[in-house]
Amino acid sequence: MFIVRKYTVIAPMSLSIALFVTSCSESKISQCQRLITSVNQGTSLIENNKGTQVTTSLKLAKDLENVNKSIEKLKLTDPELQKFQTNFVNLFDQLSQAIAKAGKALGATKNAEASNTGRQKIHSARKDIESILTAAKTTGKESDNFGNQLNQYCSQPQ
Repeated sequence: MFIVRKYTVIAPMSLSIALFVTSCSESKISQCQRLITSVNQGTSLIENNKGTQVTTSLKLAKDLENVNKSIEKLKLTDPELQKFQTNFVNLFDQLSQAIAKAGKALGATKNAEASNTGRQKIHSARKDIESILTAAKTTGKESDNFGNQLNQYCSQPQ
């Protein structure tokens, strides 16, 4: 008889604790929203500053680093969202570095002298910029692909 009373108390308590724990943990939807908001923040920075001046490019690279840090700080518990988080951190890091290099190369062309050495600097910077743009396009395509996969995952029912 004592054992039965014990279980009648333990079962409701266990259920209450389980409901409390699950209600406090974030849902997949809210985690998706936080990740998507951070990723969109970085994407809009790139779109709004595409093809701008040297100082703007260097500032954009710094802003992307900050967005990257905010994505890293997201405390996501969903394993699949953690993979997306890692992918976007890597992509924004690559883009930030590429944009910083392009900005520095543009700066080098701005300061080049009107001489053979100056023309060589410009030619070298132009090659650097072209290779950086090619890498950035590839990274952009990867970002679009990950974005589509993230949207697809987040739109699936739990």
